[in-house]
Amino acid sequence: MKICYEPIGILHTELTELSEAPRFYTESPYTGVIEVFPPYEQGLAGLDGQDRIVVLFHFHLSKDYELLQHRRGAGELTGVFNLCSPMRPNPIGMSVLKLTAVKGCNVYVAGLDMVDETPILDIKPFKPFA
Repeated sequence: MKICYEPIGILHTELTELSEAPRFYTESPYTGVIEVFPPYEQGLAGLDGQDRIVVLFHFHLSKDYELLQHRRGAGELTGVFNLCSPMRPNPIGMSVLKLTAVKGCNVYVAGLDMVDETPILDIKPFKPFA
């Protein structure tokens, strides 16, 4: 079975260097704009009422993976599914971002841990446990 996805948009941010990207689930000073492609713009209706969003994306710079990896490059080996590593069998990432505005096809976000030109696969409202 082959599963294929097409990006719904692309991220624009000043963060271009992987080495400068914050670790997953950490405070990040970076902001950016998700440009949602025109065929999907209507799907943004009502999103501006959210405080946070979940963004699924493609680790477009990830080239290879190992099933056993070191957490942050050090320590004992552990399974890739126990890590937030971008080097995965399916290089799909997830971020919970602060939504600051929605203007047309542009979704303004803060707290980025992705680099410029990251392909965006999906956007969902963040629904924490009650």
